[in-house]
Amino acid sequence: MRQLTALDAQFLSVESATTAAHVAGVAVFDPSTSPSGGLTREALLTLLRERLHLAAPLRMRLADVPLGLDRPYWIDDPDVDLGAHVHETTLPAPGGERELAAYVADVHARRLDRTRPLWEAHLIHGLAGGRVALYMKVHHCAIDGVTGSEILTALLDPSPQPRLAEAAPAPACPRPEPPTPPGLLAMLAGALTRTIVQPVEALCSLARAAADLDTIPVVSALPDARLVAQAARALAGDSRTLPETPPLAAPRTPFNGPISGARAVAFGSVPLTEVRRVARAFGMGPNDVVMTLCASALRRWLLAHDALPDRPLVAAVPVALRTAGSSPGPADGRVGNRISAMITPLATDVARPGERLAAVRSALAAAKRRFAVSHRSWLDDVCALVPNAFAALATPLVFRLAGVAGAGVNLIVSNVPGSRVPLYLCGARMLSYHPLSVVTDATGGISITCASYDDRLDFGVVVCPTRVPDVWSVTGHLREAMDELVTLLDEAPPRGNRERESPEELEQVEEREEKVPA
Repeated sequence: MRQLTALDAQFLSVESATTAAHVAGVAVFDPSTSPSGGLTREALLTLLRERLHLAAPLRMRLADVPLGLDRPYWIDDPDVDLGAHVHETTLPAPGGERELAAYVADVHARRLDRTRPLWEAHLIHGLAGGRVALYMKVHHCAIDGVTGSEILTALLDPSPQPRLAEAAPAPACPRPEPPTPPGLLAMLAGALTRTIVQPVEALCSLARAAADLDTIPVVSALPDARLVAQAARALAGDSRTLPETPPLAAPRTPFNGPISGARAVAFGSVPLTEVRRVARAFGMGPNDVVMTLCASALRRWLLAHDALPDRPLVAAVPVALRTAGSSPGPADGRVGNRISAMITPLATDVARPGERLAAVRSALAAAKRRFAVSHRSWLDDVCALVPNAFAALATPLVFRLAGVAGAGVNLIVSNVPGSRVPLYLCGARMLSYHPLSVVTDATGGISITCASYDDRLDFGVVVCPTRVPDVWSVTGHLREAMDELVTLLDEAPPRGNRERESPEELEQVEEREEKVPA
């Protein structure tokens, strides 16, 4: 049992009638590889019963402090009703991507039940070709990119034959009884203590955040933000030499502003070999190519809607502060977030594809250099400034006002590193995996997330349809952007120095440069 961090609690506070703060994924499977020739709800329930002990976020629920005076606690729920979490449906004909996306969008718009562990799974039949899909969502307060990937690892197998999972503790050697949630008096005492020390903690957080004021969304656009940040570092005796960052004021676009509670999603894919080929030829990392694809697709969408700003869009790129295996995993009770974010321009204002590619690479390199020497905890520090008793009321209002004012960032772009070999669920081969993220008033009515899997780069796009009524055009533009880069590669001689690297060396580069999303 432990208390949520300020960042974890903020993911709860941000939820409102128009905002749901869970992350999700849609996996499509070929059930013909399964020993039974199918993928059923009963098989999925059996798998979850066998491996639930390997995934703490799936078996933990919240214990709220009375009146919301303090952040909630995580407690282990030994009697998870899996039947209440796992649902099953059949799509209407013809069972294509559009029908799947429509069902997923409806489910993705619904908030999770906070009286249970914060996750839900939907087994979806009726896809063309006999395929089956699994949509699974988990609240962002419970997982970050690393723990989310580890949960997938716990459920999926490297071959059609399910592996023998690490057994749960035997009855002869019982696990210690899960701690009971703190009583009413203990919760109130803890809330009183936190109320007393919170102003001091807030001042410390403010001092740390002020040192990097010029890289924090919204406030970085204020007059003299850079001078204030320099003064804060000088007062703190901070002698770091920080690289300068480009202006990070997000322009107004049609997809920025107050959002509705509805969602629309779309899926798309590009060959991972093409991404690697472009990265190798132009001497850059795969992340640079991904960000360029997003920049080009958004530029095309904005041009089509006669709404292209004269300055670049600004994206938030989530970054994991821990790596897989660096600390106890989900099986050992790890739950919650250790993340930050890089803020970077997207060069949507650059017309020529080659120049846009170079501009994105340069901007992302500058953001990486600055992030490497900055206080990476700025996201936690900002969340810690507001007492929990006010956060639940204040956060949705602040986000709404940010949407009305056009402050914040234009969108969130996440790149999830995935498996390079095929994976299986109950013997069914996973054909694709499309991650889905969050949209809010302050971070834009569109989010783009991609995951590398096998020989594909799979995209999941989530939008508020009142902001982006044609979500499928975005995934179409992503494919066009990939074709554009391949054409550029074929027409121009490579200017990088990675064309001589072996595939193994390129994979090492990818591992260093991959960024795990929130």
